[in-house]
Amino acid sequence: MSRLLFSKSLLLAPSSLASAPLRGTPFKFSSSPTPTSRVPHRMATDASSSPPSATGGDATDRPVSNAGHEPTTSPSSSSSSTPASSAIDFLSLCHRLKTTKRAGWVKRDVKDPESIADHMYRMGLMALIASDIPGVDRDKCIKIAIVHDIAEAIVGDITPSDGIPKAEKSRREQEALDHMCKLLGGGSIAKEVGELWMEYEGNSSPEAKIVKDLDKVEMILQALEYEKEQGKDLEEFFQSTAGKFQTDLGKAWALEIASRRKK
Repeated sequence: MSRLLFSKSLLLAPSSLASAPLRGTPFKFSSSPTPTSRVPHRMATDASSSPPSATGGDATDRPVSNAGHEPTTSPSSSSSSTPASSAIDFLSLCHRLKTTKRAGWVKRDVKDPESIADHMYRMGLMALIASDIPGVDRDKCIKIAIVHDIAEAIVGDITPSDGIPKAEKSRREQEALDHMCKLLGGGSIAKEVGELWMEYEGNSSPEAKIVKDLDKVEMILQALEYEKEQGKDLEEFFQSTAGKFQTDLGKAWALEIASRRKK
């Protein structure tokens, strides 16, 4: 009888083991990807020489307690994180960038003119695909392109024909930016947005100079497209940028656009 019971226990063993928890087996979970803002890529050949991670290892190598509880680390625990409510408030305000048309085209009766967000998006693409330039941080150029007109979500697209003095325009935009950064939560990310905007406004870095040129390049490229699509004469936009490009990149791209306009 004892032999029979022992044999039955062996037969039942696999199914019982399958349903039992595996004690001491480490589980792995995916760590959050490193934000690109922490690993800048430069427009140069040494872009891959970024320093190794300070943690000395991957989060996926850390075992989790076998007690069956989920990891207690929350993505929002980082001091640089933006509260969800602040993020959505900020993004909802930025929606105006998608709906506000660029004033220069509106005043020239361009049909279905681009929005402010349209303009900034293509500038971001320009920064992304531009040739490598030694000493220029490509990621920073992309960021500046994304935020450079962000204050227009509040003040609108003020153009020279509006007759508003440059100092007053700057004051209004600075006030709008401060409000948006407070809306964003006032943390490190809000500070970065503010600093990127100020850098562009002050034309105070190689990246700012690149993006200043991309701003003009994007405008004349859009002017060329409207001329071809709608039969417009938008010569004034080309004249307004003539001789004002600061970088070799801006000059080369503007020259290419001008050559296509003559065809």
